[in-house]
Amino acid sequence: MASHPGNSLRRVCVIGAGTMGSGIAGQVANAGYPVLLLDMPGNDGNRNAITEAALERLRKSDPPALFSEDVLNRISIGNIEDDLASVADCDWIVEAVVERLDIKRVLYRSLQPHLKPEAIVTSNTSTIPISLLVEEMDDEFARRFAITHFFNPVRYMRLLELVRGEKTENEVVETLADFCDRVLGKGVVRCADTPGFLGNRVGVFALQVGIAEATQLGLDIETADALMGRPMGIPKTGIFGLYDLIGLDLMADVVRSLRAILPAEDPFHAVGGENALINKLCESGLTGNKGRGGFYRRGEDGAKLAIDLSTGDYRPRNRGVPERAESGGLAELVSGDDLNAKFCWNVLNRILRYSASLIPAVTENPQDIDDAMKLGYNWIKGPFEMLDEIGVETFVARCQAEDLTVPDFLRNNASGPIYRVDDGVLQVRRADGAYRPLDLPEGVVRFHLKRRELEPDSENPSASLFTLESGIRLVEFHTKANALDADSMALVREAAENPGRGIIIHNDGQHFSAGVNLQRFREFIDAGDWSGIDAFLDDFQQACRALKYCAAPVVGAPSGLSIGGGFEVLAHCSKLVVHTNVVLGLVESLVGLVPGGGGVKETFLRWYRKSGDWEQAAWNAFKQIGYGRTASSPDQAKSLAYFLPDRDETVMNRDRLMSAATRVVGEMESGYRPPEKPEFQLLGGDLHGRMHAFLEKGLADGTFHPHDVTVGSEIAAILTGGEQAEPRRASEQDLYDLERSSFVRLARTPQTRARIEAMLSGKGTLRN
Repeated sequence: MASHPGNSLRRVCVIGAGTMGSGIAGQVANAGYPVLLLDMPGNDGNRNAITEAALERLRKSDPPALFSEDVLNRISIGNIEDDLASVADCDWIVEAVVERLDIKRVLYRSLQPHLKPEAIVTSNTSTIPISLLVEEMDDEFARRFAITHFFNPVRYMRLLELVRGEKTENEVVETLADFCDRVLGKGVVRCADTPGFLGNRVGVFALQVGIAEATQLGLDIETADALMGRPMGIPKTGIFGLYDLIGLDLMADVVRSLRAILPAEDPFHAVGGENALINKLCESGLTGNKGRGGFYRRGEDGAKLAIDLSTGDYRPRNRGVPERAESGGLAELVSGDDLNAKFCWNVLNRILRYSASLIPAVTENPQDIDDAMKLGYNWIKGPFEMLDEIGVETFVARCQAEDLTVPDFLRNNASGPIYRVDDGVLQVRRADGAYRPLDLPEGVVRFHLKRRELEPDSENPSASLFTLESGIRLVEFHTKANALDADSMALVREAAENPGRGIIIHNDGQHFSAGVNLQRFREFIDAGDWSGIDAFLDDFQQACRALKYCAAPVVGAPSGLSIGGGFEVLAHCSKLVVHTNVVLGLVESLVGLVPGGGGVKETFLRWYRKSGDWEQAAWNAFKQIGYGRTASSPDQAKSLAYFLPDRDETVMNRDRLMSAATRVVGEMESGYRPPEKPEFQLLGGDLHGRMHAFLEKGLADGTFHPHDVTVGSEIAAILTGGEQAEPRRASEQDLYDLERSSFVRLARTPQTRARIEAMLSGKGTLRN
């Protein structure tokens, strides 16, 4: 087994129990490591009041900061007056206190006498240079010191900016990079000790440019967000929605910090001044989603409102989507003379030119900036990937025609792309103009980059099928939210019928799959095409059956939402290798349907194998599917039988899913045999009657709504054989048939149609 430098870190201490410090401690504990969390002593007689409150915030956090509540058992707490000597047992001490140099320096001086010689100390600062942090410390401290800048929320944000000082030892940097990558699951970007590093420097600049351009052009905030969101490959919150999500007050502080540390000539200053409207909103308590609203809010009557940038007054929110937001790509997005095209061009050219201006002063590798934006701000493409989509030569020519300053890196390299594939290897152009292979740690594979080196064997609008160099086949979904349709499942079945050494089902989207395409089912329902629904489900089931009984191993490698039909695909795989931030579950009941791709069948079977009792298995599956229960981590999924700990594996870093899945296929392929076909025991009408009585009781006491009873009765019918059925043995196909029958009966009801409509229109779950 390969030796990893990060293995030397066994125990971690985090000092500072605020949002970031507690989040870092939580992620270390998620990874299975003991962590000591310290802060100032409390003033109310409870010396550990601050750290106790931090644990409670972790326990109640939404989205969950912890894999399960049991993780808290790995976090011990204390305060820096009574417990600082305890750092002597720690290999890595993370400082995450307030962004004040004087406070940090006092802490470091207090720490040093207690540190063992090989201990590493890092700061989570995003604004203070290392040279200032260690200025008053001796060389021994400076050699073991670095910056590890995490992003919030720590569990979910993938970027870790690692900054070394002049005296930082190579061993320290390599140890931190390895531990943060493999153990904490971070994409590590090594940054120079320059103001703002990379993620915030570009990301905050981009947000400020969006606000400035929308204000100057008189664009409403809904249009600005719709354009500077998904069409640009930026999360759908856009600018103003993201400000509300983070908090206007916090963003204002970040802007002030960058303004204070960036050089006077930096273009950030043109957009980073005080914003009177934002200050006014903050003073009124309108700090975003955590307060009473921000740029967006709800009125007293519940109506959705948006602010008018020119007047500062709220008005009804505009739900329309500008036509340009539906464009086919960046080149089309910025073409034309209309107001929306001007906004898109003005925003993009400023962001892309600013990013290029950081080369080589901040980094010599454009990939570092692209990685920072994709990992730290969830952009689908980084600035230099955007430049390639527009065309570097085209971009430079337009900038020059408009008398815009073009950074040297672009002007000197306008004759070709930033990224290219040469001899089957993806390369990136560096500051010196030369192309070199991507800089990724061994075992890290990002499939959105890897796929550029491959030609698909088969491809349609919803999915692609590749054969990797290893001879393993890979199925990739690539619709919006990776919703599944007939095309998706056609590629699944094609792979299962010719699997090569084995199959990996994986994609690099934010979500593995949010389930079957509900829009398509609404179309079937509106057309009254019940046979069409049945045929679709039959094809889906047969694709899943082909996976389950494939001649070679099938490994599902999901991350993010893997629910509904997405989980049904995974449930028929030989084994799962899942990212620890995966969300698994069957949620069809929430839209008035039942799982129709074998989800009820597989859940029933898994519970039987856990309990050995068909009735207990039926009850467990009945309640789990009826409530639409999901698990937000493999730890939680174990208790729901969505994740099988004696079979499946977890991976902390989603960029290592493909490598792990490839290894697993290799381990399984020799002598692989598909599973034996199971036989089920359906207990008939008596059990169905008891399940229906449970539903009626819930309706009477207000726990359930009328259509919940209808849906629950259909789930019971699948698990028991039906209201009038006698106990009998049943095959998998019998369960598939029962699922389809119940699905179609529910699809015929107006209540299910209403639930689907509510979900598709963004109103969420309708209880009717």
